[in-house]
Amino acid sequence: MTQPASPPARPVYRNIHITQIVRYRLPLAGIVSILHRISGAVMFLFLPLALWVLDASLRSAESFAAVSQVLSFWLVKLILLGLFWALMHHLVAGLRHVWMDVFHAVSKKQGRQLALLTFAVSLLLTALFALKLWGAY
Repeated sequence: MTQPASPPARPVYRNIHITQIVRYRLPLAGIVSILHRISGAVMFLFLPLALWVLDASLRSAESFAAVSQVLSFWLVKLILLGLFWALMHHLVAGLRHVWMDVFHAVSKKQGRQLALLTFAVSLLLTALFALKLWGAY
């Protein structure tokens, strides 16, 4: 008797270990997705501080002057720039996800193009904010 043909060997997918994370090459769309989550977490964690600064700046003219003096330091401006990037990246990446859901853009090529567009737009808006923050215009 003849043996039936065995099915072709299926690839084995294993979870990567934490030590392999630096060698794992994530596609650009995956990097955008992870940064979308990280930027959301950063904004969530800094929300109490932002609300406190808003409250302090609206309390009186003296507290507004004190807050504006603290916000004029270069390190605070750098932190503000990072928070603005998180906001812009999260916004643009969220719009990217809405675009993909509405137009069913799920191919690798479209995902890569939208990921590049997400990086370009968020970095451009952050650069414009940086120019404004440091008084270029």
